[in-house]
Amino acid sequence: MNAPAKIAPDATAESALPPWLTLLLAGACGLIVANIYYAQPLIGPISAELGLSPAAAGLIVTMTQIGYGAGLLLIVPLGDLIENRRLVLAVMGLAVLGVVVAALAGAASVFLLASLVIGFGSVAVQILVPYAAHLAPEHARGRVVGNVMSGLMLGIMLARPVASFVTALWSWQAMFWLSAAAMLALGLVLRLALPARHPNPAMGYGALLGSMGRLARGNAVLRRRALYQAGLFGAFSLFWTATPLLLTGPQFGLSQRGVALFALAGVAGAISAPIAGRVADRGWTRPATGLAMLAVAFSFLMTRLAEPGSTLALGLLVAAAVLLDFGVSANVVLGQRAIFSLGAELRSRLNGLYMATFFIGGALGSALGGWSYASGGWPLTAWVGLALPVLALLYYLTERRGG
Repeated sequence: MNAPAKIAPDATAESALPPWLTLLLAGACGLIVANIYYAQPLIGPISAELGLSPAAAGLIVTMTQIGYGAGLLLIVPLGDLIENRRLVLAVMGLAVLGVVVAALAGAASVFLLASLVIGFGSVAVQILVPYAAHLAPEHARGRVVGNVMSGLMLGIMLARPVASFVTALWSWQAMFWLSAAAMLALGLVLRLALPARHPNPAMGYGALLGSMGRLARGNAVLRRRALYQAGLFGAFSLFWTATPLLLTGPQFGLSQRGVALFALAGVAGAISAPIAGRVADRGWTRPATGLAMLAVAFSFLMTRLAEPGSTLALGLLVAAAVLLDFGVSANVVLGQRAIFSLGAELRSRLNGLYMATFFIGGALGSALGGWSYASGGWPLTAWVGLALPVLALLYYLTERRGG
């Protein structure tokens, strides 16, 4: 078999990214990022089997988030320094190690360490996204990034229901074994199919990390796009933290399988990612950003329009999930299209900073979701959720003067 072709850092030929390769990158992103979310609906059975107290059970998700956040800042910038295909495969190897150890774990401490490694290794997706942007021609970069991000968003949205269904059929360990097998097969395919991309680094690793602070301080587009998405992703995390509690509570009384089916409905919102990419390629990023923020805000208002626990309320909750996911998916692509236009040699660092910033927003949203639901039920949660996109919208309205 011939060795994969090498791609220059600033490849612009349309043929550099054929449709099958875009599809492969989208699927790879979805499979890899799902590793972060498999454990979220399984906290109950995992903590019960490993002896974690209810107060400590949240560490299962927290450790994965810590690992992912650290990887965004320490690993993703290496995409501007190291050959990208080799880097992706090495980082995926860490994810495989993490899921295998998680499946074998017989103690809580071992599982939590594995969760940290899973999060760290899953940042391979954020190396693949700017890699796709490098391969795409300028006039189609938004479309390509949108298509790849649609795969990533599908992975995020499908991970929870898939994990719930697999655990219901077999066990929570089975989900991690299936993930390990999928990662090994995917790694082989990527090794054979991905063209190599060699950056032209002008600095070492220490200087690379040091430059990120200057990028964050000196780039208004990056700051704005990251903070816009932090507000929206915070609302997304709040919604998906609190709605399982609402749906399994006395008002709706759904089973875990019912919650999984509800989560599947939200997957429809992922169709906005490729649409947003095409909109950005046409130069309509600013109005599309405002519409995405309004969609997320309105989704929370929808949940307050019917009597809690009624069939209409459940239907509006499903519609709100779709609209919320639509707005969040669209805005993340609009942001990436904007920051990837700032310089080919900076894309991995810019993407690491962008993702890390709105990931912090997501972590804050998760914490607010748990607190608000415990303190005031869904009414308080909905108002807190509404406030996050409204704050982003208010900042967005200053863009002409300050951006």
